[in-house]
Amino acid sequence: MIPASRKKPPIVRLPPKSSLEVVLQRSSQSAIILMGLVVAVVALHYGRFLLAPAALAIVIGLMLGPLAARIERGGLPPVLSALFVTLAFVLLVGTLAILIAVPLTSWSRRLPQVWSELQFQLSSLREPLDTVRNMRDQIRAATGESGVTVTVEEGSAVEEVASLAPALIAQVLIFLAGLYFFVATRHETRLSILRLCVNRRLRWRVAHIFRDVEAAISRYLLSIALINTGLGLAVGTALFLVGVPSAALWGALAGLLNFIMYIGPAVMAVILFGVGLATFDTLSASFMPPLVYLSLNLIEAQFVTPLVIGRRMTLNPFVVFLAITFWLWLWGPIGGFVAIPALLAAGTIVANLVPASDWQPAPPAAGRAAPPHRNGRASVAVSSQPASSARPFRSNT
Repeated sequence: MIPASRKKPPIVRLPPKSSLEVVLQRSSQSAIILMGLVVAVVALHYGRFLLAPAALAIVIGLMLGPLAARIERGGLPPVLSALFVTLAFVLLVGTLAILIAVPLTSWSRRLPQVWSELQFQLSSLREPLDTVRNMRDQIRAATGESGVTVTVEEGSAVEEVASLAPALIAQVLIFLAGLYFFVATRHETRLSILRLCVNRRLRWRVAHIFRDVEAAISRYLLSIALINTGLGLAVGTALFLVGVPSAALWGALAGLLNFIMYIGPAVMAVILFGVGLATFDTLSASFMPPLVYLSLNLIEAQFVTPLVIGRRMTLNPFVVFLAITFWLWLWGPIGGFVAIPALLAAGTIVANLVPASDWQPAPPAAGRAAPPHRNGRASVAVSSQPASSARPFRSNT
């Protein structure tokens, strides 16, 4: 006789869920995920004052990480190597800004000339424009609207710059501090996160994520920086040969704007069209500078970049366009620069978190022949280890 205290509890079998219950459960899960994404986007948007320069500091820090590591191999501590890297970056950016700002200021004074030249070149379209203007005047007369428009300027450009200067200086300081501390404490940050992992397998996977994200972003940014430098030199030389003044300025500006894919080349083409209007006498000749630039940009985008970076880092153009559009809307120009590294980091994390066995068909059971594929060939068993395990990684934790 089994005592009552040792009797097993009865097994209660729940009835299977209906199709409606399954649909409602999955819909509720999807709604929770969607709400979480919306909250994350809203938080990123309203926190852009702090998050945008901090994210830019992390991206630049990942790019300069190999340089700091090489300095540290010479015996310099991370605190001093981070200081050296930060000061070198500030010096480089400051020198480039000074070289660009002086001729760009003189060209900004020529904007009225460019506008008048554009109006003169488009004088052949005066008759259609007059027709449209007459139709507009007739509509205004029929609706009783006055043709006089009064505009009141509430503030000058100097006042706007003065109001934006404190916020801009604060963001620059946040960026510089974030860059220094990220480079100086990157090893301690990585080890602290690895200590939070509950088991060895999770620690191994997170360590691979850190290594692969840093390698992918650093390689991409350094390669793109070299490519854009070459593009700037080529554009400046070509514009000088066709007789465009301040060719070095436009070459440097072309290299900088090329960091923002799609948007940057389009803006640069419009700028060079305005430069052509201010330089040449005919409308057809004004298209020469943007055509020269777009030809060189096409060679860079279709041949040079895939050759240097490699096909395995080539991203889907539609996904890249969506990422750039989203981050430009979210954080402005900083978001446009951060978009591609963020996309690379997300892809690397997903590739490391999902094992190779989830991407490939399962191997056949022992003693059974492998099922044939659609083309009649036998399937090949794949390893269940993650794809990144081909390169060993050793951690001290």
